[in-house]
Amino acid sequence: METVLVTGGAGFIGSHLCESLLKQDYRVICVDLLDNDLTELKLRNVDNILSNPNFFLYSKNINIFEEISSIFESNQIDYVINLAAKTGVRDSFLNPELYFETNIFGLFNVLKLASKYKVKKFIFSSSSSVYGNNKKIPFSENDLVENQISPYAVSKRSGELLCKMFSDLNDLDVVCFRFFTVYGPRGREDMAISKFVRAIDSGEHISLFGDGTSQRDYTYVSDIVDGIVASLKLKSRFEIINLGDSNPITLINLVRIIERVLGKTATIDFLSSQVGDVDVTFADISKANKLLNYVPKVSVETGIAKFVEWYKN
Repeated sequence: METVLVTGGAGFIGSHLCESLLKQDYRVICVDLLDNDLTELKLRNVDNILSNPNFFLYSKNINIFEEISSIFESNQIDYVINLAAKTGVRDSFLNPELYFETNIFGLFNVLKLASKYKVKKFIFSSSSSVYGNNKKIPFSENDLVENQISPYAVSKRSGELLCKMFSDLNDLDVVCFRFFTVYGPRGREDMAISKFVRAIDSGEHISLFGDGTSQRDYTYVSDIVDGIVASLKLKSRFEIINLGDSNPITLINLVRIIERVLGKTATIDFLSSQVGDVDVTFADISKANKLLNYVPKVSVETGIAKFVEWYKN
């Protein structure tokens, strides 16, 4: 039985990923920081797999090298999937130091240990934010990415460069995934879909930044997980791969879908665009399809319905 270490494994994407890996007979070591305000939420995320004999949960901080090294020293780890990160574009302007600490220096710690213990593959969760306001659409992995417009985006692009360096210098097999606006059950409360569903359902106002025409490539979490799992067996030294739905919709259309699913009407406050927000995200997923047989299965309409069902339960 092969062992997968998942950092950030009790978070939104991580908990879904751990479930999938267990179903496919991997031994899963989940590392997450369980000493903050989100501890109760994270434990709920993995509640249904805590009793699985092949699941092991550790409360560790990837920013502290000694804490993470103890995991590698006591386990034979075959694969590392690094999802642990400070997330959110807007908050990164308030405390950029925290983003750089985890998304760059914390990642460095995990890469260093993965190289030392010669894992079979290292997977890093990057972001579509690295494209900035790319004028060429859809966004391709071959596009120049030199114009990030937020500290969060800079931290993710820096992470990709760190991964490339470790791959070149230490013969480490690496896949960097650029995720496009992932949503679904257990989604963070600060994410647009989570906020809109809760507000519209309770009759509160929602705020739209801009005129509602900005577009996002919303990608359901199970499609993201399928892409990650498929990459474990990819024969390649270093790859950057988009994972998206490749079907962007406008912000106002997203609201209309949520209204239909809930059977309620939103009260909308239109506000000025915020710094760091890009106009559109749109994934070219031809590379993912070619290398991983990746084909998104869940439409936005279906995904929103699944999220609302989870929210109401």
